[in-house]
Amino acid sequence: MGELDAQVLNMADMVAYQDGSVVSREIVSQKTGSVTLFAFDKGQGLSEHTAPFDALACVLDGESEIAISGVPHCVKAGEMILMPAHKPHALQAVERFKMMLVMIRT
Repeated sequence: MGELDAQVLNMADMVAYQDGSVVSREIVSQKTGSVTLFAFDKGQGLSEHTAPFDALACVLDGESEIAISGVPHCVKAGEMILMPAHKPHALQAVERFKMMLVMIRT
């Protein structure tokens, strides 16, 4: 999006599902953090990894299992979960789902 314009947007409509894929769209990218939208097809996910920054996953549509330090959490549309810095986390689409990931770098 480059420079942010003052406009009302539907987040879930800004990223589309693709069969057998994970789709991402970066909305904001700054030194202090980023905002990225994701669409995961059912069964798709991200393998366990760590990040040096806190991240907030906000589920916009569908349902995901997000494991943090090996503990699974069912996160559904309208819910969010904090993924703390340096804690291993992974996610799996229980059904198709979309999320907004807010990464806080400072």
